[in-house]
Amino acid sequence: MPDWSQLVSDKSIQKTVAALAVNGIQAIVVDTGERAKAKTLEMLPPGVEVMAMSSVTLETTGITAAVNQSGNFASVKSKLTTMDRATQEREMQQLGAAPEYAIGSVHAVTESGQVVIASNTGSQLPAYVYGAGHVIWVVGTQKIVPDLDTAFRRIYDYILPLESDRVQKAYGLPGSNVSKILIINKEVRPSRLTLILVKQQLGF
Repeated sequence: MPDWSQLVSDKSIQKTVAALAVNGIQAIVVDTGERAKAKTLEMLPPGVEVMAMSSVTLETTGITAAVNQSGNFASVKSKLTTMDRATQEREMQQLGAAPEYAIGSVHAVTESGQVVIASNTGSQLPAYVYGAGHVIWVVGTQKIVPDLDTAFRRIYDYILPLESDRVQKAYGLPGSNVSKILIINKEVRPSRLTLILVKQQLGF
């Protein structure tokens, strides 16, 4: 089995960045998670509505806390915690699906410029596909793969067992599922999608 945690070469990063640009996705390369956090926060206008999706990468870089706890932004996640799912579920779905900014990570990026996200519930996918005005993904370069076939193997062979273990420990659930997979081949709205590639192993 490949070492899915291995960072890729600079040549692979450059090839991926160029392909993403052709596909309408801006890519920025930084050296560390700390720099990725700074760059992400620089891109957010003060007071803007932001949905920080559930992400090990965002948690470990401190981006989740900066968005939800600093008071500098209108945190959708914080607002959702004050709402009652039993009576306000539809409103909660709408808030999460169409924020001004959505921030998260992805599970694989191909050298031909495709972005792949797997999900159990699919809650983050509407914002990524269309709903959010701007999307910022923070991604360790160990997630760059040659092609879609390799991306799928990375998801099923490597990410799913790790995520299942995480949800078992965090929530007492039996495991996770690859219930839905989103593949973004191209973005037609200029400057909507930004991918911050980090030369550091982050997330799964």
